Amino acid sequence: MKKYSIEVLEVLSRIIEVEASDEEDAIEQVRQMYRKCEIVLDDSDYKATEIGMKEEKSG
Repeated sequence: MKKYSIEVLEVLSRIIEVEASDEEDAIEQVRQMYRKCEIVLDDSDYKATEIGMKEEKSG
């Protein structure tokens, strides 16, 4: 029997609203909130699951 590497990918997503001077500042604010664990995605943020062959890295 042959071994296969199968990847299970779950997608979680949440919209975060912030006030900022521009788009770059808004993204940085949310990035910092995420790094500080002020934003923690959970099962209520579930969007999709994909199951397929793990892509082999060449080189």
